[in-house]
Amino acid sequence: MSDQQRDAIERAWDGVVATARRTAAEGLVVGTSGNVSARVGTTILVTPSGVPYDRLGPKDVVGVDPEGNRVLGELAPTSELPLHLAVYRNTDAAAVVHTHAVHATAVSTLVPEIPSVHYAAAMLGGPVRVAAYACYGTEELAVNMLAALRDRTGCLLQNHGTVTYGATLDQAYDRTAQLEWLCRLWLAASSVPGRSPSLLSPEQLDDVREALKGYGQPG
Repeated sequence: MSDQQRDAIERAWDGVVATARRTAAEGLVVGTSGNVSARVGTTILVTPSGVPYDRLGPKDVVGVDPEGNRVLGELAPTSELPLHLAVYRNTDAAAVVHTHAVHATAVSTLVPEIPSVHYAAAMLGGPVRVAAYACYGTEELAVNMLAALRDRTGCLLQNHGTVTYGATLDQAYDRTAQLEWLCRLWLAASSVPGRSPSLLSPEQLDDVREALKGYGQPG
């Protein structure tokens, strides 16, 4: 491994650790639930199994190749490695974030798709789907996730949590936070007795997607 490659991996691992700690600090995971990864060339850096995020350091780096064979570190990779590998094999993602965010997980038990209560759905590619339930850590769950991610950058996992990806760790994390906010919004709006929230039409979401191409993120 060249010095340049080593430096790139060290920087990416620092980002993985920082992002994992951020998911815990902002209440998107509890304990060692959830996981984070980043791709550097043909190496996928992923949080290890069973290690609290506040204890992670440089010596805890875990890297695997696209087939899941460990190429860096001594610790076992997260049990959700099949999810991460499936995203990298089928998209141009450079980072993946998986959480057990409370509001998003609650919504995953109620609907097959998040109702379009806000144009934030367009920032994830359109109405966010819920992947059919399968046991954690299985190839079946990875297959179900890929179906829900078709033309999307995020989805819910039924009775489980969220998966988002992006070109950077920051983008993947921001999409996770946006997804949790969207679910919280729908739960709040739909809980008002005798009222149903207004929903955006597919055409209205298409308008937002076109605006994103021209103007970028709103704000």
